[in-house]
Parts: sequence; C-alpha cells; structure tokens
Amino acid sequence: MKILVPGPLTTVQDMGRRAHAAKGYPECGACDKYALALGNLLCGNEEGQAALEMTLSGATVAFEKPALFVLSGAQANATLDDRPVPMHEPVRACAGSTLQIGPFAEGLRGYLCVRGGIAVPPVLGNRSTDLKCHIGGLQGRALRSGDVLPIGPEPSGTTAESLRHAAGILREKPWLLRPRTAHAYLENQVIPLLRAVPGPQQDAFTEEGMRAFFSGLYGVTPDSNRMGIKLSGPSVQTIDGSDILSDGIVEGSVQISANGQPILMLADHQTTGGYAKIATVITPDLSAAAQLRPGQTAAFRAIDVREGVRLCRETAQQLRYIKELTIHA
Repeated sequence: MKILVPGPLTTVQDMGRRAHAAKGYPECGACDKYALALGNLLCGNEEGQAALEMTLSGATVAFEKPALFVLSGAQANATLDDRPVPMHEPVRACAGSTLQIGPFAEGLRGYLCVRGGIAVPPVLGNRSTDLKCHIGGLQGRALRSGDVLPIGPEPSGTTAESLRHAAGILREKPWLLRPRTAHAYLENQVIPLLRAVPGPQQDAFTEEGMRAFFSGLYGVTPDSNRMGIKLSGPSVQTIDGSDILSDGIVEGSVQISANGQPILMLADHQTTGGYAKIATVITPDLSAAAQLRPGQTAAFRAIDVREGVRLCRETAQQLRYIKELTIHA
C-alpha cells in the first residue's frame, strides 16, 4: 500500500505499547480505540491490528496488491477509483486501485483498516507510532508521500460474504458503531458528557472547584493534540495550587494546570506528571473525546468506580457481539 497524499497527520497505530511506562515510553496507539477495533473486526482482523489513523482529513493511497479494507471513526467522504466508499463496510480493492479519502465531514480522527493489518516491524512488541520517542510505525514518524506500507497475510476464519453480512446488520443497529456515551443538547449543539471517576487528587481542590469542573462547559482549544485535549472554561479552584510530586498518568487522566484549566490525557500522554488530577474519564468515553475538534464543547459527569466498571464491560460486550457477527453471520 503506497501513500500518495498523507493528509495533515497520518500515522500507523494499534492498541498501544503496554508494559513499558516504567521505562518512560508512553503507550501511544489509536486515540479512538473503539473505532480501530470496529474497523478491524469488520475486516476479519483481531481488534488490535495496526491501521492508519488520519487526522482532520484522510489520505490517498494506492493498493499494490488486492486488499480488503474498512473505513471507521470520523465520517469520511471517500472514493475507490472514483466510486463512493461507504463507512463501516468491507470493500475489496484491486491491485492498482486508488483510495482517496477527503476532509472529514464529522469527527476528527478516521481509521483505514486493512485485512491482515499493516505489517511494519514491531518495536517493543508493538507497531504504534510514538512521535516523541521516534519509534514504531514507519521510522517513528508521520507518513509522507511515497511511503510504502506492507500488508500482512489475510487471516482465516471469516469470509468477505460474512463480513458484508455483519456490516449490513450493523447498518440496522447504528448505536453499536460507537460506545454509548451520554450527551446533552444545547440549542443546536450536541455536547458529550464525559463520565469520570473523581480523583486521585480530588483533595487538592475546593468544593467549589469540584462543582465548577463537573457542572461547567469546556471548549477544546486549538493547541490540543494526540498527547492531550486542552480545555477552556470555568476555572477549577485548588486549595494550595495544582503542583504535586510527579506521579503516574493514564489515558483519561484529567490534570488541572496552573491556570485552573483541565487537560484530558489521550494516547500519547506522558508517563508521569506534576499537576493534580481531578478525575479519570472512563475508557468508553475517550472515543467521543478523541473525535472532538477545536472549538467544540464537552462537559464532565461524575460517576463512581462501580458504574465505570459496568460501562466498560458494556462496551466490551458490544465489541464481542460484533466479533460474533463477523464469524457467524
């Protein structure tokens, strides 16, 4: 698969580089892991196969051999040899075919999953691109025009017919295409309510600060990236400043910076940080957060650990159901 036009930021990503944080390596991986898993399952892959993550606008690629692919994540206007390509449906490309993915009509990050996965060499057991450490993916960098990516051997166990049938069932059940994130409506805006477990440093904040965080509306600022979403809204008051001794950070951690504004950590988050963390957004709602564009609005809703675990299990069950569809449809 040859990259003709890479788009603003296109990288190879999978589910992330686990078990190396103690050495200072961030996990990386797809920002919208549900979209990656969904696209892979509809290709007949395992959920975590490496794919292309595209930001704001898609890439143009030429297939040098026949391939089956799926587009997921942000709503893309795409053509294969000038024929429209649907979202969330397996499509067969011939050798010499060109896939052109334009600007995203909705959402920020789209995924191009290919049956067999993108078979770049693993680094520390993983194929995700780490842009800061310059490892993984293709030479640890964003893709450029002229790059050629190997595609792995097609897995056995599913047929193109069963995959298309599964995609047809999902068209009738569109709520399965995303985690069930809660939303609020303000005039013509749809605002995701990012459910979060308070802590681990909630004692660093005043009661008024906690109320402001869990009741305010926050806009995504233009300097957000794969490392974190910087937000602007009601200031969150602390008792004695937001600085702490650096400790561990996970995807979904919400730090409060020195100016009282939240930063929601995404896939490329640092392994430790020195700002107090007011809450941790649950994994299913990180998919909605990852699709927020600068200028869009989000809010946070407090839940307890038990509710967070239930929601995570519910989302995992959705993916298990989709996997069963692809095998037995």
